[in-house]
Amino acid sequence: MAEEAILGFLEKNDEISDSGEFASQTKIDHNEIVNVIKSLHGFRLVDAQDIKREKWVLTDEGNLYAAAGSPEVRLFLAVPPEGISREELQRKVDPSVYKIGCSQAIKNKWLEMGKQQVSRKVQHVVDTVKDLLTRVQNEEAVSQADMDALKRRKLVAPQTWKGYSLRKGPNYAPKRKKAATDLTRENLQRGDWKELEFKEYNFNAKGQPTEGGHLHPLLKVRQQLQMIFLQMGFEEMPTNNFVESSFWNFDALFQPQQHPARDSHDTFFLQSPSTTKMLPEDYVERVKCVHEHGGYGSRGYGYDWKREEANKNLLRTHTTAVSSRMLYLLAQKPFAPKKYYSIDRVFRNEAVDRTHLAEFHQIEGLVCDRGLTLGDLMGVLDDFFSRLGISNLRYKPTYNPYTEPSMEIFSYHEGFDKWVEIGNSGMFRPEMLLPMGLPEDVRVIAWGLSLERPTMILYGIDNIRDLFGHKVDLGLMKRNPICRLGI
Repeated sequence: MAEEAILGFLEKNDEISDSGEFASQTKIDHNEIVNVIKSLHGFRLVDAQDIKREKWVLTDEGNLYAAAGSPEVRLFLAVPPEGISREELQRKVDPSVYKIGCSQAIKNKWLEMGKQQVSRKVQHVVDTVKDLLTRVQNEEAVSQADMDALKRRKLVAPQTWKGYSLRKGPNYAPKRKKAATDLTRENLQRGDWKELEFKEYNFNAKGQPTEGGHLHPLLKVRQQLQMIFLQMGFEEMPTNNFVESSFWNFDALFQPQQHPARDSHDTFFLQSPSTTKMLPEDYVERVKCVHEHGGYGSRGYGYDWKREEANKNLLRTHTTAVSSRMLYLLAQKPFAPKKYYSIDRVFRNEAVDRTHLAEFHQIEGLVCDRGLTLGDLMGVLDDFFSRLGISNLRYKPTYNPYTEPSMEIFSYHEGFDKWVEIGNSGMFRPEMLLPMGLPEDVRVIAWGLSLERPTMILYGIDNIRDLFGHKVDLGLMKRNPICRLGI
């Protein structure tokens, strides 16, 4: 409607001198007129020139005074001819009316403000302020002195009105033709492409903004941990196999086959392929023997070890399955000390809640050398966690099937005001190491912790499902800050 009105008016007239007046005449909203002018100007159907006009409008306070009267007049009218006490006058009017009205009424010499009594000095007053505000509202002329007085009281504010004046452009037409944006197969078949007007390419137009990739908070913390391990001289273990056999995940670690962790309620077993076909037979026999009868100073577990149980495939429950493979490969060569680490995903059949998921990331480090002791383990842990910015550590004895002695690692968290468990550690048992073929004086110290817990603490996330999984807000990837551990 606005476009038809503008083009139709220009067909019979040379120009539209003021878009505001044109909007009033045609009774079309001025904002709609402006939007159409911008579009027509872009296609050169009209030439538009900016018009700017400054005018004064009432502030919120000015509108209040224009409607209800100025505070000084309202205060004056609240004072009866015989006078009134200050306390009663304050109860009679609004606090803002009393405060502003007193100063203005005294300035105008309308009221006598005694210590106890308020009385009139004149019997009649004129609300000049209200009259001036009404004239400003109606866009009537107001003297500069009066306008300055209103400005000082912040009852009026300047407002810039923007509009346009229009003339016919080089591409003017009484009705705009819609330019085609594509040459279609139908246009070619009908032959109407000859009469079509095509929209010109705007080679200066900006395309869609391209976004770079963003790192997940877990990846940022993982990268920092990797740098710490590398600075300490560790090398990364290959953790690319999520599917593992029960043998490497449990049996090689001297974990009995009747252990509760091997139950289907705690472990994801595969239906297809359900079993593995590749295990080192001589090593399997040594593991079976130490489980059934013991050895190397151990009595074993004294049960009938079953090969079919060891062959079952599963989603690995810890990255220690990778450690057992690496230590076995190390034992097949002339011994050399090694320091290994891994940070990767593990899977456990756990109930999902705000602190647990069925899959998470495990950080693991181990040192293999001759003559290592529990003191070496504690020294390595102090060095490792100090690089994370954690210096106050405590250790508590615990039980693990494949480490002895074993320790839980605690740190004092100032935010929680308590000691919190941050990891588990221990020395791998001889029943695990010696069947692999490692020398008798070789010891392995190891520790592990989750990647999610320190990340949640660092980024202030209290629900693990907000950090990892299908419910994560993708905006978290773009907004999360950089990670610097130990600073």
